[in-house]
Amino acid sequence: MRKVLIVGAGQAGLHLALGLQQHDYDVTVMSARTADEIEHGTVMSSQFQFDSTLAFERELGIYFWEGLAPHTPLTSFQVGAEGPVPVVDWVSPLKKPGADVDQRLKMARWLRLFEERGGNLIVKGATVADLDAMAGDHDLVVVAAGKEGLAGLFERDASRSPYTTPQRMLSVVYVNGYQPDPAGPGDHTVEFHMLPGRGEMIVMPALTVSGPCHILFFEAVPGGPLDVFGDIHSPQEHLERFVDLVELHVPWARENFTKLELTDAGGTLRGGYTPVVRHPVATLPSGGLVLGAGDVVVANDPITGQGANMAAKCAAGYLEAILEHEDRPFDGAFLRGAFESFWSRHGRATTEWTNVTLGPPRPHMLELLGAANQFPAIARRYIEGFDDPNDLMEWFMDPDKAAAYLAEVVGAAPGSGR
Repeated sequence: MRKVLIVGAGQAGLHLALGLQQHDYDVTVMSARTADEIEHGTVMSSQFQFDSTLAFERELGIYFWEGLAPHTPLTSFQVGAEGPVPVVDWVSPLKKPGADVDQRLKMARWLRLFEERGGNLIVKGATVADLDAMAGDHDLVVVAAGKEGLAGLFERDASRSPYTTPQRMLSVVYVNGYQPDPAGPGDHTVEFHMLPGRGEMIVMPALTVSGPCHILFFEAVPGGPLDVFGDIHSPQEHLERFVDLVELHVPWARENFTKLELTDAGGTLRGGYTPVVRHPVATLPSGGLVLGAGDVVVANDPITGQGANMAAKCAAGYLEAILEHEDRPFDGAFLRGAFESFWSRHGRATTEWTNVTLGPPRPHMLELLGAANQFPAIARRYIEGFDDPNDLMEWFMDPDKAAAYLAEVVGAAPGSGR
């Protein structure tokens, strides 16, 4: 039986651990916290997942929130200038609904399941010395411990990392009482409000420790008018500051924010980090090789909602590669190949699109998003691109391709004369 050590108990690490368990691998997980500590701690992310990555979890039998997590058939998109109404305003269906499950719930449940299935859990904040001591007893070591700490083992890939400082400052709050959506798991809308020069506001229905809720967050341009959460001293003050900013910068949505309450004392998060892609293989002091996964190797800004999706795609890709590798050694060629396969299939397009979105909106992109007011086909294709960003490379990212696509849509519209 092949032995695998996975450091980190997040979306990528536990997804991979549970998948390997089902194929009779001897898996050890190192987690900095117990399941109870995770469940009763503070929120870690916003974590909306689209249908394609939920399908990985359903296939493994580890998606436990059908009918509990709010149903999300629709997405709305607004671009707001300095005024009371947005200059772009449309709603489009998701191809299939996604779901947002608080990682406190998900990771606690998955960690308990891992132990129930006989997995070896070590509760400890892992160090390089720990990995060095344990690597010789395992056929494969995977580090999926997030953006900091052991991520420093992995060298930044400058060719894939255009930024050296945070491009957004994140402010997240989990609330009850958001209007007009109901409080239960009925039909809900994911909202994206683009505020050029200032940042973005995103609203997502979710399931948290106390039940259905909404997650609100600002993506603030550093130093801009939305980057004003540095002096917050309490979760309630965080919520109040958030509502004040909506009044000033998203006035068309203000009525939805009049009855808000925090879901729990741990339901806020703020901060920022530099988007980065790291080389996937690191060498331990003893010479052993370890493979990075999830945010360790690809940490995109959450502006496009890809964090949990990328982690899930990475875990699914690694699981497939490991199973196909059978009993051959997990050498450097295998480790690099597993990552490059994930990168070419999912990582490159997602990262390039996300990095472009962090900059000022490009004219051809604004033209397309504005045209979606009139042509629903554009709105649908853009929203479906969140689940598969590879398609955005074919029409949205390049000005010439965008112009050709827009001409095609306009020409096919009723009354166009073509």
